[in-house]
Formats: sequence, structure tokens, C-alpha cells
Amino acid sequence: MSGMYAIVKLREMGLTHRVFERGKDVGGTWYWNRYPGARCDVQSTDYSYSFSPELEQEWSWSEKYATQTEILRYLDHVADRFDLRRSITFNCEVTAARWNEDDKRWTIETNQGETLDARFLMLATGALSKPNAADLPGTGRFRGPVYHTGSWPHESIDFTGQRVAVVGTGSSGIQSIPMIAAQAKSLFVFQRTPVYAMPAFNRPLDAEEVASRKRQAPERRRLNRKASFGVHAPDPLPSALDAPVEQRNALYEQRWQDGELSALVGTYADLLVDPAANETLAEFVRDKIRDIVEDPATAELLCPTSFPIGTKRPCLATGYYETFNQPHVRLIDLLTTPIEEATPTGLRIAGGEEIELEAIVLATGFDAVSGSFLAVPIVGRDDRTLRDKWQDGPESFLGLMVEGFPNLFTITGPLSPSVFSNMVVSIEQHVDLAMALIAEAHGRGASVVEPQREAERSWVERVAAIGSATLFPRANSWYMGANIPGKPRVLLAYIGGVGAYREECDSFVARDFEGLTFA
Repeated sequence: MSGMYAIVKLREMGLTHRVFERGKDVGGTWYWNRYPGARCDVQSTDYSYSFSPELEQEWSWSEKYATQTEILRYLDHVADRFDLRRSITFNCEVTAARWNEDDKRWTIETNQGETLDARFLMLATGALSKPNAADLPGTGRFRGPVYHTGSWPHESIDFTGQRVAVVGTGSSGIQSIPMIAAQAKSLFVFQRTPVYAMPAFNRPLDAEEVASRKRQAPERRRLNRKASFGVHAPDPLPSALDAPVEQRNALYEQRWQDGELSALVGTYADLLVDPAANETLAEFVRDKIRDIVEDPATAELLCPTSFPIGTKRPCLATGYYETFNQPHVRLIDLLTTPIEEATPTGLRIAGGEEIELEAIVLATGFDAVSGSFLAVPIVGRDDRTLRDKWQDGPESFLGLMVEGFPNLFTITGPLSPSVFSNMVVSIEQHVDLAMALIAEAHGRGASVVEPQREAERSWVERVAAIGSATLFPRANSWYMGANIPGKPRVLLAYIGGVGAYREECDSFVARDFEGLTFA
């Protein structure tokens, strides 16, 4: 979605450009993630481009939360409407990018054997696009198919009558498990860490509601850009601990019934900073799980207790907890019963039991936020690679530019709001800011724009300080890089809020781009 929007803006500025895409068509996240039940957890009318009022008016969403197929149809429509595909080379990977100090340009190589150079290089690679393959001993010996939710086959997969394992209970697992359970003869769910999930209460949008949202689009967009998570929600009340218990639980129940992530976690201002306040919401959700899941032992296994609610990716679900009431679904706790190895016919678990399977689904997530930016060998000034620069954690200015890597833009990169936001809001802001910097460089007659080291260090420290004032570091989450062995344990995104980040960026521009060097 970021690369597509970049084409629109580059054309408006009259700049020559080339866009490379590994897939066979547009869509990014929504091209690759085709697993059963794949659906956005930001409301469809908000998870869409705002740059064209005409586009807003002509496209009508069918549901509160759009499916992968509907989002991909929307992106196909955008690509057709604005003739974007003529700018894109598909089935093509960038295999190397090197800064040429003499020419002040980037030299780029592709797997199609092409070498080209460009003044500016934009990484629109997404925050969740490098799948994390589970390290299951002996996986290659399993004779059946092994699927990863992040790179799902494009043909339909039918699990009817099969014995299936799903490894992982994050967002993609929670969405796919009920769908696979509806087909499979037996479903085995392998859970390492339970997560907090709340019902989406998804529903069709009627014609009157669609028309109303189209009328309200300009104001709704304005509010989203100022909101903490890029989605407008009621202002949080001061403290969960100051509210009477009955009143607090009644408000939690109201937000639970709303079926919106940001509304529930944002009920009180101290939920993500005070452990005692956080526990009031955590226990409310755990009680919901206990009410839904009939077997008490299974319910407790599904109740998270090892991290504060909201500090790992909370999930919207449709029938997830109810799935475990079905007799053919079995939950296996990997902390007490780990997988020992894959066999030709299934998985052997601790204690010697071998579970016979016909298919394995890995819902094991991504090397998040920084992983996709490091997937391409990027070599900056003085032959330093971006991987070397980030060996102790990402360093950047505003999450958009990196010192030592001139004219490089990381769209929704590490240390920006990124995964803590409605991604479309942050994509449009980052692309717009990158275009403003390119225009400023041209206006100054400069061939190079680059952050100053001190400005970059100050931003890194600011993001870390804001993060350390929250409960996020208490969770071993992919927000902290904890799901990837050897990855530095740092908070990978700016948690100060989408609106606050926009104010930071606007202030930086108003101060004549303070912290950047134009040369």
C-alpha cells in the first residue's frame, strides 16, 4: 500500500521512478496473507486511502471489517483507476543497493539482472512482510504440506476430513483456527503464549451507513490523523484505579461490545503505564474467556497471565474461544508439552505421543518492523551495511531516515508509529514527508539529504524513553523483537501516539528541517 501511494505522489511531483515488487501483482500484505479468515482489524472505512475524495465516494465497503479478498479487490481497483501497474516491475526482487559517494546516487541490482542508479531510494517493504518460520526439528521429513500464514498459496486449500495442526496463536492463528476447525476432522492447536482476544462483532454495512460514512469522511480522516492509534476513539478517562469497580466494568463491557481494539485498550489513560490499572482490564478479559470456554482447564490455558494486556498484539476474533468447545479441537500447551520433532506422518510431542497429521499450518508471525528493511543488503557510506548499523537495535531519525545512508527513506520504518497505528494513516504521512524532503532538496539545489548524527541519537533516545515509561518492555513480544532469536531486545516502534508523532514531524518541518543536512 505504501509503494502504490508513493507512485501517486511521485507522478504528482513529475519525478521519474521505478518500483520493484516481489509478488506477481499489487497488494503487499493483502497479496501474500491469504490464509483462511484473513481480515483487517481496523474498520474498512478507516483502512483505506484518503488522498482522493473521488475514490472515497466511488468505493463502497461491504463489512465493518473487510476480508483479505475485499481489501485486495479495493487495491486492484486503486491500481486500475490510477494506472499504477505501468510503474511497477513485478516478480522482481532488489538483491543489493549501494550508495555511490562520488555520484551521490544509489546503485541498485535486481534478480532479473538489471542494474540501475537513482538519486533517492525508498524502502516501502512493510512492517510485517518477512515471515518467521518456526524452528521445528525435522520439519523437512514431514510428508504432508506445511503452510505459513504469511505466504499462503494462492489456490484454495481444503482441509475437509483432515487431521491438521496449527502452530501459533497470534493474530493470524486466531483468525484461521476457527475457519480450519470448521473443515478439519481433527484440529491440534499448539500454543506457546496465550493472547488477549476480543470479539470483532463484525457485520455487513447497510446502504445508509455506507452513505453516512462517505459524508463524514473528511472529518473522520481528520480525527484519525490526530488519534493515538490512527483510529478515532473516545478520549480515555483518567485512571482505572479511581473508578468504582461496577462503573469500570460497565465501561469495559460497553467497549467490549463495541468490538474495537483501540477503544477497549484506551478506556483509561493509565492502562498501558500502570500495572495495577492494567490488571483490571486483563482480569475482565480473562473472565470473558472463562465464561466462553466450557472446560475450566482449557480456559485457564487460554488466559494470558505472563504479560500486561495490550503489550503484545491484542487481537480481534470471531468465534476463536468458542472453537475450543468443539470435541475435535485440542489445545496443546508448548510450555509444558513442547514439540520434540516432526516425523514423516506428524509431530512427536514431549512424553512420546506422536500426533498423526495430514497438514501443518505455521501461524508463527514475522520478523517484524525491522526484518523487512534488513532483507535487502543495503550498503551506505564508507561501506557500512544497514544490518551493521542496526546490530544493537534500529537507529533512525523520525523512523524515516538513517544517518550514514543518504537519500534513503524507510516508509513506516522502525522508531515511527508503524505497527502501533492504522497503517494507512502512517503510510500516507510518511510518503508525504519523504516527498516534502525530496522537494526541499530540489529547492535548495542539494543532491543529498541526510540526518545529522546528533539528531538521530536524540530521536532514538526519545523513542526509548517514551517506551520505557510504558508497560511494553514487560512483554516478550515481537514489538520488542523477542520472537526472533538473537534479535536486539528494543521497542521497535514509537508508542507516543500517531497524533503526537505528526506534531513532532510538523514541528521539525516548521523549524526548517532542523536535524537534517542538505548538501
